[in-house]
This record gives sequence, C-alpha cells and structure tokens, in this order.
Amino acid sequence: MAQIAILGYGIVGSGITQVLRQNSSHIQKRAGNAITVKRVLDLRDFSQELGQMYTGNYNDILNDDDIQIVVEVIGGLDPAYDYVKRALLQGKHVCTSNKELVIKHGAELLAIAAERNLNFLFEASVGGGIPVVRPINLALCTDEIVAVSGILNGTSNYMLTQMYNFGDSYEEALKKAQELGYAEKDPTADVGGLDACRKLSILLSLATGKQVDYEDVLTEGISDITPADFAFARALGFSIKPMVDGRIDPSGVSAISAPMLVHHQHPLSSVRGVFNGVKVQAKATGDVMFYGQGAGQLPTAGAVISDIVDIAKHLHRHIEFIWSPEKTIVLPPDGYVTRKMVRISYDKPVDSVIPPKAAVVKLDEYPGQIAWLTVAESEETTRAKLKDFPQAKVLRVYEPISEG
Repeated sequence: MAQIAILGYGIVGSGITQVLRQNSSHIQKRAGNAITVKRVLDLRDFSQELGQMYTGNYNDILNDDDIQIVVEVIGGLDPAYDYVKRALLQGKHVCTSNKELVIKHGAELLAIAAERNLNFLFEASVGGGIPVVRPINLALCTDEIVAVSGILNGTSNYMLTQMYNFGDSYEEALKKAQELGYAEKDPTADVGGLDACRKLSILLSLATGKQVDYEDVLTEGISDITPADFAFARALGFSIKPMVDGRIDPSGVSAISAPMLVHHQHPLSSVRGVFNGVKVQAKATGDVMFYGQGAGQLPTAGAVISDIVDIAKHLHRHIEFIWSPEKTIVLPPDGYVTRKMVRISYDKPVDSVIPPKAAVVKLDEYPGQIAWLTVAESEETTRAKLKDFPQAKVLRVYEPISEG
C-alpha cells in the first residue's frame, strides 16, 4: 500500500480525492499497489468532511513515516516551496501541479530527489490533463528537440475564441470566462501571457536540460486585441491564438509568449475554447502534437494521479530528469524572426513600407485602414521599417521552423 498526503484541498486537491475514490480498483491495477489518502492539509477546516484525514499542521504529515508520497496542489511559492523541499529532505516522494514552483525551483528539487533516490514529478504543471512532460523526458529523450510551441493557456484561448467566433469584446469574453470558472478574479497571469510563459519555460528547460528563466522570455498579453485585428486576420486566412513559441539552436533559445496569427490550415488553428495544444518538433521524430483540456478539476487531478501512480511503481527507484541549474541562454527578442501582419491607417503615403507583391487587404467596415503580411524578418527590422508609423498595429504570424 502507498499512502499519500495532499497539500491543499481546493479544486484540484478535492478532485484528486474524488478520482482516487471513484477509480480505486483501476488505479490499483495500474500502480500494482493500493493508493490511499492518509492526510489532507489545508488552512481551512475540512474536519467535518474529511474526518481524521484532515490536518492543519504540516508536521503531522512530515513526521509520519507511513506517508510515502506528498502531493502539492497549494500553488504559489509560499509555503509550497518550503513544504516540498522539507518533504524531499525527509525522504518522501513529491508530485505537484504548481508551475511557479517547478520553473523557479525545479532543478534544485530534482537534484535533492536524485540524491535521495526519490522522485519529484510535475506532469500537471504544464498542460493540465495533457501528458507532455513525460513524453519529452522519456519518449523523446533520444531525439534532439528543436522547437516547442502551441497554446498553453485555456483562459486566453477561450476568450480569443469568443472574440473571433462570436464577436465578443475583450471585456465581454473575460466576464464570461470568469462566470464559467475559466478565469480567476485576478486574471492577470492568464491574459497577460505569464502563465503560458512559465509553462513554455518548463518544457524548454526539459528539452535543453538547462534552466530557462521565464523572466527572460518575451511575454505579451491579449488585452490589446481588437475586432479590427480579427477582421483583417480572417481576411488574410488566419485566426488569432495565444501562442508560445520556443526555438532551440546551439546558440540558445528564442522564446515568446504572445497572441499570434495561426493559418487556418494549421492544426493549432482548430484548438478552441479552453483546450490546449502543444507541438514538439524533433530532428528524427518530426512533429508530435498533444491536444486536450489544459485545465479544470478532473483533467488536472488525473495528471497528478498519473504521477502518483508512477511514483507508486517506482518507490525505490529514481526517475531521471536532465535539468541542470546552469542557465540556457535566452536570445534577445529583437532577433525573433517571423512574418507579421501590419495594420495601419493610411493618412499618409505607405507605399514605402509595403513589401513588393504583398497582398494588401482593405475592408469596408474599417475605412481608411489597410493590412498586409511582411516577409519573414526580425523584430528589429520590422520596427525600423515602421519607425515613421508609430500607430501601426503589428501581430506576429506563427510558423513552425523549417526542418534542418
């Protein structure tokens, strides 16, 4: 029997207990071991619901030798980092859904686990119910990953879907997302691109084997996307998605988290609502896509339980991760190369900035405005060309890096 403790009895923590209870026989077959919840820690008093399982004192978990696995779903860094580190130092395995904890302290916590023949797993920290951490660490470990891209935030994707498909304003889409529980009361991390940026940084750290600091990644939100942007993007054959794009080469990584145009023929264009999609490009394997619910109680709980099962099967064997605290160089954003949609009001001559043979779009509903696609060029080059047009709106086009 493997006994676990859950830190945090919110949406995900309660979902874990629900799934463990409902699927106990199936999970036991997969784990080769019965998995039982011995303790649940929360600042709120759940003693009436949980009985003797409930505790408000972390030492009840830390000093209980029967508890082999600690599941952290509190979120944030304080007290999660302290609790997780102390659990590992006390000889307990840990799994977590906490993306902030993983990207800030993942290398350190993995090293502690390795030293003590323990496991620190974090599948649910990136794609909710989408299994992507394990494939990158195991299935693709013999290949050279050259790019990781996709949609990693369900809140922003839901909002842009509402705005693109149904004509909602930004404020209307946000209100609906909050009413449906897709967006927090303070949605800044989601709509500002930070949540997706952290997830991308975790995947790039695993792909490169070195720490990628999310603070170094160019990050932009969706709050400036307007109906005009959608209209011109649609006319050019694109949707607008909250994308992440990380490209790996010997000199470092080029990474961005921002709304981008995605061509209607690309599979990521059809990832709608709260769903996420992750695309991994590797030299030998080629393109691998992962699609599913990127958040929510039961999908995230399921991903956490997959880690619990993995640990239960490897209680006395360390699962290796290559993630050094040595920094991966994040290249300056000025060098990020892609095509872009430029939208501009032509109150003065614009011929000098329109590329030769570019298809220029005009729309009756937006008189006095035009849009076109640039050639593939760096951020610095685009800015230089548009220096006399400070009012120009620029949106990047997502395009996978070419093979080889």
